[in-house]
Amino acid sequence: MYSKRFNREVYITRHARKRMQQRGLNEAELSELLETGKTRFKDETRLWIAKAFVQRTDNLVCAAVVLEDQLIVKTVMHHFEWEEMS
Repeated sequence: MYSKRFNREVYITRHARKRMQQRGLNEAELSELLETGKTRFKDETRLWIAKAFVQRTDNLVCAAVVLEDQLIVKTVMHHFEWEEMS
């Protein structure tokens, strides 16, 4: 998988694949999430990407990712809520 938005190959960790399976999220939906979701950076390389999918009842869906040579998907969450930034 390749992300045009981040101009990087996407690497999905084993943990993230397991969470995708548990949460019923396929690679096409993950790709849409990465390309069009709202982003919030923790620092220069770590961020969350979240998106509401109309057909899902467990929104928001969120990926925790790291920007390195690749875009590394560390985990995938559902029933996600943004925390207030201080």
